[in-house]
Amino acid sequence: MSLLVVGLSHRTAPVGVLERAALTGETPNRLLHDAAATATVSEAALLNTCNRIELYADVDKFHAGVAELSLLLAHHSGVDLEELTEHLYVHYEDRAVHHIFSVACGLDSMVVGEGQILGQLRDALARAQDEHTAGRGLNELFQQALRVGKRAHSETGIDKAGQSLVTFGLEQVAAGAGEIAGKRALVVGAGSMSSLAAATLSRAGVGDLLIANRTPERAERLAATLGARTVEFGKVPQALADVDLVVSCTGSAGVVIGAAEVAAAVAARTGAGPLAFLDLAMPRDVDHAVRALPGALLVDLESLSEVESETAAAPGAGDVDAVTRIVADEVAAFGAAQRAARIAPTVVALRAMASEVVGAELARLDSRLPGLDERSRAEMAQTVRRVVDKLLHAPTVRVKQLAAEPGGASYAEALRELFDLDPAAVHAVSGTPVGPQAASAEGSLAGGAAR
Repeated sequence: MSLLVVGLSHRTAPVGVLERAALTGETPNRLLHDAAATATVSEAALLNTCNRIELYADVDKFHAGVAELSLLLAHHSGVDLEELTEHLYVHYEDRAVHHIFSVACGLDSMVVGEGQILGQLRDALARAQDEHTAGRGLNELFQQALRVGKRAHSETGIDKAGQSLVTFGLEQVAAGAGEIAGKRALVVGAGSMSSLAAATLSRAGVGDLLIANRTPERAERLAATLGARTVEFGKVPQALADVDLVVSCTGSAGVVIGAAEVAAAVAARTGAGPLAFLDLAMPRDVDHAVRALPGALLVDLESLSEVESETAAAPGAGDVDAVTRIVADEVAAFGAAQRAARIAPTVVALRAMASEVVGAELARLDSRLPGLDERSRAEMAQTVRRVVDKLLHAPTVRVKQLAAEPGGASYAEALRELFDLDPAAVHAVSGTPVGPQAASAEGSLAGGAAR
């Protein structure tokens, strides 16, 4: 496969751009299908989190693929292409593999080493499988990325400092509003991030825990597992006055908690200290104007990104170096395996051709020596096949070894030329279609977007 990644993240785009580019509702599915339907793309997957939007695709043309995927990201995110291009990064082939492996290990996260990204990668693969946009290539890539991420967490100490974004955010809340233990808390939302927040708050020893969600059944299930209580989603504004801390991550397309509602809650509440909000949603759930309200504290993705540089060195340097080496080794191994796999159809086609030649020659021998007894005929057939096998053994073994090295695809091409193999036979073995595919006009975005 020719892997291409086009995306933007907290490392290349300000929170404001990420917020406007956020993909919600059915938009991710539509983007996936549009990407897979383009002339240059045969497979597509989307990693869509609060901190990154990345399209992974198997493409047959680099420049055209970059142009197509960039246009689709701009169209579905609603951010102007020219503005979006300033924040896009592009990775191709081995660099793309290196990127997804680094992401899986938490090396590219806002909080280095956090493990939540593994679940998000798993969800991205599941979505692509459900929508039938991922084939064998992306399945193998994402499964290997998940294995690499698990290896990094099990073989190094990066997991110890690899807090989830929830833990990181709560630490910032505690720095501004006091210890979490004993506080009255409200979690708005019941998705994966909200569930993680609720569980983290429960372990931190909050005094009272409320769950609110648009779908009451999901709120009730989450509350039941944690011994929490539920509150109707429509009554969240009134519930603000009765809590000390609100964690929100709903996936809503608009603001869920407005500044006026917070101001009213601050005036009515009896609790000591500020009314604290941890907003982990993208786009944001809590009105940005809450930051300026007396008696309120807002920690959101924007403020978390501002302190990222201070926390980036949290994992020990030795652990980061160890994970970096794991990623490098795994990228090399994955690349070698992929290159070796590409030669396999050619080797199989060569052996099939040799078998056909042997069969034809033995049939001709039978016609010329009809009186040959069965024992002699069998011995001669075995001898001919043994000779052909020995002649092919060394070149086929060697070409597999050479094909595993960078640039190894040229050896497969040389083998096809030397033995005049029918391209249709090679493609039949690999299961890929024969013949030229329609190609779109190549764009010039790659040069400006590649980083």
